[in-house]
Amino acid sequence: MSAAACETCGNVYDKAFEVVIAGESHTFDSFECAIHALAPQCGHCGCRIVGHGLESEEGIYCCAHCAKHAGEQGLKDRV
Repeated sequence: MSAAACETCGNVYDKAFEVVIAGESHTFDSFECAIHALAPQCGHCGCRIVGHGLESEEGIYCCAHCAKHAGEQGLKDRV
């Protein structure tokens, strides 16, 4: 296997991996870099949403607390 460059940090790594989303290929050297590049950001606090998150017509949020602070009503965390 040949080394490939991570599109987030530029590190050339022999264990880089590819993620294909909607037919577009992305190469990363770590899950951290993949999350930084591909995971959506919370509409209130800006953190990367790694889990399910909460979605509305207005945006996506990491939790009900952030959704509420962004003015959303009725969104609840999943249990």
